Amino acid sequence: MKSMFESASGTIIGFSHLQAGKNNQDAFFLISENRFTVAVACDGCSSGVHSEVGAALGARLVATQVERTLLRQFNGTGKKPIQLTVDILERIRLDVLAEVRVLVNAMGGSFSQTVSDYFLFTVVGVVVTPALTTIFSLGDGFVSINGDVESLGPFPGNAPPYLGYGLTGSSLEETNPDGLKFRIVRQLPTEVVKSVVIGTDGVADLLQLAEKQLPGKTEPVGPVSQFWEEDRYFENPDALRRRLAQINTEFRRPDWENRRMERQAGLLQDDTTLVVLRRRELAM
Repeated sequence: MKSMFESASGTIIGFSHLQAGKNNQDAFFLISENRFTVAVACDGCSSGVHSEVGAALGARLVATQVERTLLRQFNGTGKKPIQLTVDILERIRLDVLAEVRVLVNAMGGSFSQTVSDYFLFTVVGVVVTPALTTIFSLGDGFVSINGDVESLGPFPGNAPPYLGYGLTGSSLEETNPDGLKFRIVRQLPTEVVKSVVIGTDGVADLLQLAEKQLPGKTEPVGPVSQFWEEDRYFENPDALRRRLAQINTEFRRPDWENRRMERQAGLLQDDTTLVVLRRRELAM
């Protein structure tokens, strides 16, 4: 699908995490070839000591397992449309958990503590094949197809399910066992898809900032739709990340008269990640 859809992506650390001396706990991974495109965004648990590790590994592991599944279908008889079902996604989840289990065992120490420190993360993914486009998730996040925006979550107690709970167990196994599995958020024919976006829950702040001015400037942030409507984000691979960073850069200016420093904080408190796919024929 690489010849049909162009991509733009970026991730930045949230201002509150920056102030607290934390790393960016979001990550994404994109695989794009002529037969299909796979993108996955992960958000590490904020209380995890090294959640950024699991998010980065998780995004890659999930995307790679989806890729392997699609390649098996492509190399098969070709009699059935290539698609992701709930059952296929469950096999992918179990395969990813098996790989994470090997990593956790190799790291030593307490198994449950290592999972808690490193491997608690949410997942939002999109798969584009010639026939179908599928968005799936486990936990909170953000999706949009053809400009129709949907936030996933929040969850009770601001405690989303994490893929790693499949290794350590969770109270959700009793109250909502399906909540620990991938779910299909949307699935529709690829021929009607003009744009598709996935992101982490930090995008929720971005949705509220359209009329706000950039820190220290008179220019408005603008609507989130700019990221799939404006060509500049697809012409430079770093343009989307730089725009997010601009929105989140602290403004400082000395007030000599009052002997103080004027400050305006960045506008995105949480880590924020976007992966955008746009049909090439829509480019201006």
